[in-house]
Amino acid sequence: MRSWPSRRIALGGDYNPEQWPREVWSHDMELMRESGVSFVTLGVFSWSWLEPAKGEYDFAWLDDVMDLLHTNDIAVDLATATATPPPWLSAAHPEILPVDHEGHTLWPGSRQAWCPSSPVYRDHALALTTQLAQRYHGHPALAMWHVSNEYACHNVPCYCDTCAAGFRGWLQRRHQSLERLNDSWGTAFWSQRYTDWQQILPPRLTTTFANPTHVLDYKRFQSDTLLDFHRSEKAILADLSPGVPVTTNFMTLAHFDHLDYHQWAAEQDVISTDHYVVNSLEHPRAELAFSGDITRGLAGGGPWMLMEHSTSAVNWQAVNPAKAPGQTLRDSLAHVARGADTLGFFQWRQSLSGSEKFHSALVPHAGPDSARFREVVELGRIAQRLGEVVGSRVESQVAILWDYQAQWAASGPAMPSTELGYPTTAHAIHRVLRDRGITADVVHPSADLTAYKVVVVPTLYLVTDEHAAAVAAAAQAGAQVLVTFFSGISDENDHVRLGGYPGAFRELLGVRVEEFFPLLDHEEVSVGAGTGRRWSEDVTAVAAEVLERYSDGPLAGRPAITRREVGSGAAWYLSTLLDDAALGALLDDVTGAAGVTPAADVPVGVEAVRRSSHDGSWLFLVNDTDREQHIAATGHDLVADRPFGPDTALAAGAVAVIRED
Repeated sequence: MRSWPSRRIALGGDYNPEQWPREVWSHDMELMRESGVSFVTLGVFSWSWLEPAKGEYDFAWLDDVMDLLHTNDIAVDLATATATPPPWLSAAHPEILPVDHEGHTLWPGSRQAWCPSSPVYRDHALALTTQLAQRYHGHPALAMWHVSNEYACHNVPCYCDTCAAGFRGWLQRRHQSLERLNDSWGTAFWSQRYTDWQQILPPRLTTTFANPTHVLDYKRFQSDTLLDFHRSEKAILADLSPGVPVTTNFMTLAHFDHLDYHQWAAEQDVISTDHYVVNSLEHPRAELAFSGDITRGLAGGGPWMLMEHSTSAVNWQAVNPAKAPGQTLRDSLAHVARGADTLGFFQWRQSLSGSEKFHSALVPHAGPDSARFREVVELGRIAQRLGEVVGSRVESQVAILWDYQAQWAASGPAMPSTELGYPTTAHAIHRVLRDRGITADVVHPSADLTAYKVVVVPTLYLVTDEHAAAVAAAAQAGAQVLVTFFSGISDENDHVRLGGYPGAFRELLGVRVEEFFPLLDHEEVSVGAGTGRRWSEDVTAVAAEVLERYSDGPLAGRPAITRREVGSGAAWYLSTLLDDAALGALLDDVTGAAGVTPAADVPVGVEAVRRSSHDGSWLFLVNDTDREQHIAATGHDLVADRPFGPDTALAAGAVAVIRED
């Protein structure tokens, strides 16, 4: 095996040579050298080429590609190719196909058409993994194993009979007895009490709202089932290819919530993720930053891999805008700012045919004589210069708590408002902090919170007693803790905590909420000099200072924002979603009380993030505005390879990475 490229920001992406005639391969190598590509992910969707019939393997072409990459000093992240079955497998075993919520079979013809619980699919996938591990474990190009691809992107949740049987087994292990399951699910409601395990089905399409805890447990089951499948492949690789790191690519995008990545992270030797700019979002650049920060949280604060992003347009949005000149570089370095030491793209060469033929690539349809490829070449040069940053860590004194299981519960059936999505508040707070040059780690409630001066708890609807106690302990130890509305409401079984909201945080905050007052889409309430939307609450300050009150609407005169001193810290409560200016003023008060300072004094629209190590520090400045900006910083800009400051203008859309004096 070879080591991962570490003297530079590794640059590369998915390579699919099986889509092209062999005479193209040598040209690929020339262009990879020209553009500074140092790694490729190989074989992700190659199962039908590697095993054209059951038990009949063809590795000759892959041998040649592996050798060619080794000759050109390119590291290989070799996929197990188990992401999508070949047609012969689903034709011989249609029982492996997934079934949707309404009972429809999802047929072959796309990708990922397999049931997560299928033992037949698992057996065939493990057989292929074994063959690959035996053949390539000692190949000098091999640097990493890539298990499957984007788990749960298309085939979860599955509601087939195989999953139903698997779900019952999972429930027996989790709850031990029907009595405990009935208690956890609250089946006294609507005559849902179960008297035999065989009576339990997946939460399929039914007459009206499904049991919320039934739905929550099914999400847990599907995530756990895929994780067990991942572990099975990883175990084969660990046995037959010891010492080679293993990863699978997460999808830490705002809209993807099928897997509990906090549980998955512990099973990865390297944390990697895919991210694509979603242009339909109100704040796509802010979502990119949030994705990087949650990925870094999954990596325990250390560097991580961006396995996939795009040079320009994707193919799966209603409208797929091309990226502006310079945006390929800007998006890439924005991820490096948040902790990425590897920049991967989908894909190397833009496909001639298939569903992703209009998805951009490092080498576009126009070929290397194109502005896009020239920008890729420039990115390769910069990645080389950024080698000194590799291994450094992002500096942060603020934690934003994020829990996929809380997200699952908060998005369950029959909630007080469908206008309040779980990510909304976390994204807003993260974005407003980002506008102030303040970096936040996005971490699970089980993370060590003692390292942070500020802990933000946004809409943490479901929370365990243990995690609630950790938040209280952080305040007691000196942190400024900001808890927002709709937090602490339920326990891990999605049972409401009685006695008044916000349940688990009521004593910490010194407030008691008797009733929610969710707002319609067009409604607003006045809070001090600002406005609140989407949500409001009837708050009583039991043992807390009232900072702001509602000044109109049904809650006029009632507390809206409170603060309570706790130990050597404080606990703040926000009961509505404030506009940006008012939210920013509140966050200024919270961070000011904690002594948190920005990485740099920057105007709104310029990101400022600092990475540091024992060798020094590097200030990343990303100008997302349409005009040049002046930032007070001095040092050497590794992007432009020239001195920066004290009065250097950062051009519109430009990035600087300043080795600080």
